[in-house]
Amino acid sequence: GTVADASGTFLIEVIAVKYSLFMSLFVLAGCANQDGDNWNRPAAYIVDEDKVTQSEAPPHGAIGSSLAYRISDAAEDRTMEFRRRTLSPGSAVGVHPIGHDEVYYVLSGTGIVTSDGVDTPVGPGFAAYLYEGAEVGIRQTGEEPLDIIIAYPIPGHPRLESRR
Repeated sequence: GTVADASGTFLIEVIAVKYSLFMSLFVLAGCANQDGDNWNRPAAYIVDEDKVTQSEAPPHGAIGSSLAYRISDAAEDRTMEFRRRTLSPGSAVGVHPIGHDEVYYVLSGTGIVTSDGVDTPVGPGFAAYLYEGAEVGIRQTGEEPLDIIIAYPIPGHPRLESRR
Protein backbone atom coordinates (compact mmCIF):
# COMPACT_ATOMS: atom_id res chain seq x y z
CA GLY A 1 0.00 0.00 0.00
CA THR A 2 0.88 3.65 -0.13
CA VAL A 3 2.10 5.40 3.00
CA ALA A 4 0.99 8.96 3.67
CA ASP A 5 2.19 11.51 6.19
CA ALA A 6 -0.11 13.75 8.29
CA SER A 7 -0.58 16.24 5.42
CA GLY A 8 -1.73 13.47 3.08
CA THR A 9 1.39 13.56 0.90
CA PHE A 10 2.10 10.18 -0.57
CA LEU A 11 5.59 9.62 0.73
CA ILE A 12 6.54 6.61 -1.37
CA GLU A 13 5.55 8.36 -4.59
CA VAL A 14 7.41 11.54 -3.58
CA ILE A 15 10.54 9.55 -2.71
CA ALA A 16 10.35 7.69 -6.05
CA VAL A 17 10.03 10.96 -7.98
CA LYS A 18 12.88 12.58 -6.01
CA TYR A 19 15.06 9.49 -6.55
CA SER A 20 14.34 9.48 -10.31
CA LEU A 21 15.17 13.18 -10.51
CA PHE A 22 18.34 12.62 -8.46
CA MET A 23 19.50 9.77 -10.73
CA SER A 24 18.67 11.79 -13.85
CA LEU A 25 20.88 14.60 -12.57
CA PHE A 26 23.68 12.09 -11.89
CA VAL A 27 23.42 10.75 -15.46
CA LEU A 28 23.38 14.27 -16.93
CA ALA A 29 26.40 15.21 -14.81
CA GLY A 30 28.24 12.11 -16.02
CA CYS A 31 28.42 10.68 -12.48
CA ALA A 32 26.49 7.48 -13.13
CA ASN A 33 27.71 4.28 -14.74
CA GLN A 34 25.83 4.01 -18.02
CA ASP A 35 27.25 0.72 -19.34
CA GLY A 36 24.39 -1.25 -20.87
CA ASP A 37 24.58 -4.34 -18.63
CA ASN A 38 25.69 -2.65 -15.41
CA TRP A 39 23.38 -1.21 -12.79
CA ASN A 40 23.24 2.59 -13.06
CA ARG A 41 24.81 3.75 -9.83
CA PRO A 42 26.63 6.91 -8.84
CA ALA A 43 30.41 6.97 -9.00
CA ALA A 44 30.45 7.24 -5.18
CA TYR A 45 28.12 7.04 -2.24
CA ILE A 46 29.04 9.58 0.44
CA VAL A 47 27.93 8.78 3.98
CA ASP A 48 27.70 11.08 7.01
CA GLU A 49 28.34 8.74 9.94
CA ASP A 50 26.10 10.86 12.19
CA LYS A 51 23.16 9.70 10.06
CA VAL A 52 23.93 5.97 10.29
CA THR A 53 24.82 5.63 13.99
CA GLN A 54 22.80 3.49 16.35
CA SER A 55 23.25 2.16 19.86
CA GLU A 56 23.20 -1.64 19.96
CA ALA A 57 24.74 -4.67 21.60
CA PRO A 58 27.90 -5.80 19.82
CA PRO A 59 27.49 -8.75 17.44
CA HIS A 60 28.34 -12.36 18.21
CA GLY A 61 27.25 -12.65 21.81
CA ALA A 62 25.79 -9.25 22.73
CA ILE A 63 28.54 -8.66 25.30
CA GLY A 64 28.00 -5.14 26.65
CA SER A 65 27.00 -2.14 24.57
CA SER A 66 28.31 -0.22 21.59
CA LEU A 67 27.69 2.47 19.04
CA ALA A 68 27.46 1.02 15.52
CA TYR A 69 28.24 3.28 12.56
CA ARG A 70 26.69 1.31 9.69
CA ILE A 71 28.63 3.21 7.06
CA SER A 72 28.34 0.84 4.10
CA ASP A 73 24.75 -0.33 4.69
CA ALA A 74 23.17 2.38 2.54
CA ALA A 75 25.39 1.74 -0.50
CA GLU A 76 23.49 -0.45 -2.95
CA ASP A 77 25.21 -3.33 -4.75
CA ARG A 78 28.22 -3.06 -2.44
CA THR A 79 30.78 -5.86 -2.31
CA MET A 80 32.14 -5.07 1.15
CA GLU A 81 31.17 -4.06 4.65
CA PHE A 82 32.90 -1.06 6.18
CA ARG A 83 31.80 -0.21 9.69
CA ARG A 84 32.98 1.73 12.67
CA ARG A 85 32.10 0.42 16.13
CA THR A 86 32.73 1.96 19.53
CA LEU A 87 32.78 -0.68 22.26
CA SER A 88 31.89 0.60 25.73
CA PRO A 89 34.10 -0.47 28.66
CA GLY A 90 33.74 -4.20 29.25
CA SER A 91 32.14 -4.85 25.85
CA ALA A 92 33.23 -7.25 23.10
CA VAL A 93 32.53 -8.53 19.63
CA GLY A 94 32.31 -12.19 20.64
CA VAL A 95 34.57 -14.86 19.19
CA HIS A 96 33.04 -16.23 16.00
CA PRO A 97 34.15 -18.05 12.83
CA ILE A 98 34.68 -15.95 9.70
CA GLY A 99 34.17 -17.13 6.14
CA HIS A 100 36.28 -14.34 4.62
CA ASP A 101 39.31 -12.24 5.46
CA GLU A 102 38.50 -9.36 7.82
CA VAL A 103 40.33 -6.32 9.22
CA TYR A 104 39.94 -4.66 12.62
CA TYR A 105 41.63 -1.24 12.75
CA VAL A 106 41.91 0.54 16.11
CA LEU A 107 41.19 4.29 16.09
CA SER A 108 41.35 4.82 19.87
CA GLY A 109 41.25 2.93 23.14
CA THR A 110 42.78 -0.45 23.92
CA GLY A 111 41.61 -3.98 23.43
CA ILE A 112 42.52 -7.59 22.86
CA VAL A 113 42.04 -9.29 19.51
CA THR A 114 41.49 -13.04 19.61
CA SER A 115 42.26 -15.17 16.56
CA ASP A 116 42.18 -18.95 16.84
CA GLY A 117 42.71 -18.78 20.60
CA VAL A 118 45.66 -16.38 20.47
CA ASP A 119 45.07 -13.08 22.33
CA THR A 120 46.96 -9.99 21.16
CA PRO A 121 46.76 -6.55 22.81
CA VAL A 122 45.99 -3.68 20.40
CA GLY A 123 45.80 0.10 20.61
CA PRO A 124 45.50 3.16 18.34
CA GLY A 125 47.05 2.59 14.93
CA PHE A 126 47.05 -1.22 15.21
CA ALA A 127 45.42 -3.30 12.48
CA ALA A 128 44.54 -6.96 12.85
CA TYR A 129 44.31 -8.78 9.50
CA LEU A 130 42.23 -11.87 10.22
CA TYR A 131 42.13 -14.81 7.82
CA GLU A 132 39.19 -16.77 6.42
CA GLY A 133 38.37 -19.77 8.58
CA ALA A 134 39.70 -18.28 11.83
CA GLU A 135 37.67 -17.88 15.03
CA VAL A 136 37.99 -14.18 15.85
CA GLY A 137 36.76 -11.50 18.21
CA ILE A 138 37.82 -8.27 19.91
CA ARG A 139 37.19 -7.01 23.42
CA GLN A 140 37.62 -3.61 25.00
CA THR A 141 40.14 -3.18 27.83
CA GLY A 142 41.21 -0.12 29.77
CA GLU A 143 39.30 2.97 30.89
CA GLU A 144 38.14 4.48 27.60
CA PRO A 145 35.89 2.98 24.89
CA LEU A 146 37.53 1.01 22.08
CA ASP A 147 36.85 2.66 18.71
CA ILE A 148 37.48 0.40 15.69
CA ILE A 149 36.89 0.10 11.96
CA ILE A 150 35.79 -3.33 10.70
CA ALA A 151 36.03 -4.16 7.00
CA TYR A 152 35.36 -7.36 5.08
CA PRO A 153 33.96 -8.58 1.73
CA ILE A 154 30.36 -9.72 1.46
CA PRO A 155 30.66 -13.48 0.86
CA GLY A 156 28.92 -14.78 -2.23
CA HIS A 157 28.38 -11.37 -3.83
CA PRO A 158 28.04 -12.00 -7.61
CA ARG A 159 30.60 -9.33 -8.57
CA LEU A 160 33.18 -10.88 -6.23
CA GLU A 161 32.43 -14.42 -7.38
CA SER A 162 32.91 -13.41 -11.03
CA ARG A 163 36.51 -12.35 -10.24
CA ARG A 164 37.55 -15.79 -8.93
